[in-house]
Amino acid sequence: MIVLPCCYLAPVSHYSALFRAKEGGLLEVNDHYRKQTLRNRCMIDSPQGVLPLSIPVEKPAPHALMRDIRISDHGNWRHLHWNALLSSYRQSPFFEYYADDFAPFYEKKWEFLADFNEDLLRLICSLIDIETPISRTTAYAGELPEFPQVEKPYYQVFARKHGFLQDLSIVDLLFNMGPESLLLL
Repeated sequence: MIVLPCCYLAPVSHYSALFRAKEGGLLEVNDHYRKQTLRNRCMIDSPQGVLPLSIPVEKPAPHALMRDIRISDHGNWRHLHWNALLSSYRQSPFFEYYADDFAPFYEKKWEFLADFNEDLLRLICSLIDIETPISRTTAYAGELPEFPQVEKPYYQVFARKHGFLQDLSIVDLLFNMGPESLLLL
């Protein structure tokens, strides 16, 4: 059983580890929330290079658990993130194919970050055909493992400009490679 952090559009390496997990995956929601981590941040490719996208959260209480972190509506982040995805991946081969699956995540409001992240994870697993069963942790599972980066280069829209960028958000692989994404995990 592999334990995964509850990340916003997690890197390719996390999905690779989940795909290879024989017994299933546990989504860690009982760890202490840490600022400036992938729990509310992802990295995408953009015309200017790597672009971090961060979901604003309400100021957490000291030692708040990931499952208790609330999403803030500060700064119109949904609109900004969707526009960043559009400008970065509109020219990718599969963005149009998957856009309708992702658009609701930037229209509807989720109260808790863990719920939002888990729903995105489940959507992406279904789109890529990762059939590994996933459940939430019921108690703190301990320190999370480091995931080795996936070394297989794949087509990226801006590769001519910045070269191949490793371990970006899974949406980079999905929008660029579509159904073949699974072959690279």
